[in-house]
Amino acid sequence: MKHLCLLLVPAMLVFLLASAGCTGTAPAGSQPATVATALEAAPVPAPVSISNTPVRYREVNGAKLAYWEWGSGEPVLLIEGFGATVANTSPATAAWNETFLGILSSRYHVYAYDPRGMGYSGFTDATPTMQLYADDAAGLIQALGYESMNVYGESMGSSTAQQLVIDHPERVQKLVLDSGTYDARVPECRHLYAVLQATAYDMNQTPGLRSEAQANLAWNGTWDGLAGIHKDVMIIVGTGDTTTPDAVSVRMAGQINGSWLVRYKGLEHIGSRYAPVQYGKTALLIPGTDESPLTPA
Repeated sequence: MKHLCLLLVPAMLVFLLASAGCTGTAPAGSQPATVATALEAAPVPAPVSISNTPVRYREVNGAKLAYWEWGSGEPVLLIEGFGATVANTSPATAAWNETFLGILSSRYHVYAYDPRGMGYSGFTDATPTMQLYADDAAGLIQALGYESMNVYGESMGSSTAQQLVIDHPERVQKLVLDSGTYDARVPECRHLYAVLQATAYDMNQTPGLRSEAQANLAWNGTWDGLAGIHKDVMIIVGTGDTTTPDAVSVRMAGQINGSWLVRYKGLEHIGSRYAPVQYGKTALLIPGTDESPLTPA
């Protein structure tokens, strides 16, 4: 088993081989320092404007899903985190940073959507499950006219993306799992679990948010399925993340054969909110590179 572990210091954008979680060496021909230099030198595209982007809709599994799109080229589907919505641009709670979106859409056709019951998307009375959210992602990919897409999931979106690649591997090309966990019940995620419990049956919360919390609490996780993922996978986490701590990502990287593990020193949960340029440039690597961690040395 082999995966590449990288530690990024956002202020300097320097790649270092990180000892935590590394069980092998980098693939032959892979030069982290060279990649970092190229990323640092690349100009930063202008941010997108979410508010000036029209919302569009597709009917998927009985729900009317709202989505936004930017850029052109190879498709990338973004799956947002718990409680997030695309049109919410508050820096602390936004699903996606506009600078991050600008960088990613400078090379790719980027799609972001609100899950059922959230934001502009319709709500149904279907029992909320992570499998259903994954089915919706798979259905949206097809409804948008693609057989498969690159997928970037953050926080709960990482959980949905894991379930998606396990249940519908034919719909996923390459995969980025950002600020994620394979199970909300692992001891390191006690803070996340407490938030989910407090939200699940709080009638002051929206039905969509309660459904997301209930689905996470009922989810059996993906641990048993991670070893069966045969895709190029990049796992991204901040070492200051207390919601889905980096120890969980290190464990996931050890379970997914041929995964890339990128750890941002000191950054908190969903680090793209705090370092959108670095996260955006790093995200370009998975769909855009010909180098694969699955390539034999």
